[in-house]
Amino acid sequence: MLRDSFSTDVSDGDHRALSRRGFLGGLAAKSLAASSLATGVLTVGVGNRAWGEPKDPEKSAVELITPPAARAIERGLNLLAARQDEEGSFRSGGYSRNVAICGLAGMAFMSSGSTPGRGPHGRNVERCIDFILANTQESGFINIPNASSHGPMYGHGFATLFLAECYGMTKRADIRDKLSKAVHLIVNTQNNEGGWRYQPQRHDADISVTICQIMALRAARNAGLFVPRETIDRCTEYVKRSQNADGGFMYMIQGGQSAFPRSAAGIVALYSAGIYEGQEIKKGLEYVMGFMPQANEFNRESHYFYGHYYAVQAMWQAGGEYWAKWYPAVRDALVARQAEDGSWNDSICMEYGTAMACIILQIPNNFLPIFQR
Repeated sequence: MLRDSFSTDVSDGDHRALSRRGFLGGLAAKSLAASSLATGVLTVGVGNRAWGEPKDPEKSAVELITPPAARAIERGLNLLAARQDEEGSFRSGGYSRNVAICGLAGMAFMSSGSTPGRGPHGRNVERCIDFILANTQESGFINIPNASSHGPMYGHGFATLFLAECYGMTKRADIRDKLSKAVHLIVNTQNNEGGWRYQPQRHDADISVTICQIMALRAARNAGLFVPRETIDRCTEYVKRSQNADGGFMYMIQGGQSAFPRSAAGIVALYSAGIYEGQEIKKGLEYVMGFMPQANEFNRESHYFYGHYYAVQAMWQAGGEYWAKWYPAVRDALVARQAEDGSWNDSICMEYGTAMACIILQIPNNFLPIFQR
């Protein structure tokens, strides 16, 4: 059995963590060569990738970024760049100087191929890094006390994820120092159920905040930082216990109905923990497929960008018809809803909606390790 990137703990000095791409690439090459040769169809045996894939999605996915989508991405990234302050933050709406929005914008820039200091938006990425590092407390908590947020641990999770992706590209010592502290804070604030919630305290947990933390830990582990196996195992059990009989996920394990945004997040939480197959994944994908993007749903769906940020990742990892059906639908819905100035509006703020939309549209680029298959 092949190991996922959490299977063997490494010291902080070992940067040889196995990426998601390496793990899955090895599996496809070794386990399914005979099937592919016999049928001419790649049937990937990870999770529920038995829904036929006619060709390697990592090579063909970029073909799905149509010229209108490419123009929408460019306009969105240019708007984000224009609205970024010199310190690296974004200040519109009630979520001014929010570290989560800064981290997501940085990931949107990097999803286009820019890296810290390089590429059309390399300077914008550096500004995001500088802002987040400047607001990382000695405890490792990435937070601005007076800045508005939906919950400080959301910001901490997204900002930590961004720093981990940047560290994997640069190996900058200043990033590593604060990233390590941010990771330790996540590990040390996991509650006894196995999850996290709004504050860096162990009192309670919900599936929505938990996915932000497990993705950050996955990215940090891929970049070579130590993450305890026990932390991942406890989180995995928490996520599994959060799944309802219909395949969707409840908000807290005390009970509750399923909903699309958190159910998409639940699938990605399992993927981030290294679980790519099983009934939890199968049932989760079937549930989320019932919410196929529609152009006219944009203003009716609560947490639209949050849900589709995770849903597109879930379908990208699942591959096959899941991906082939989902991405064109969400692509066309987003392109149709872009504003004249290049933004995507959201109740949080336009920078949040625009960053999320650009990340979703650019998933086929496969540039960021955390999104790689």
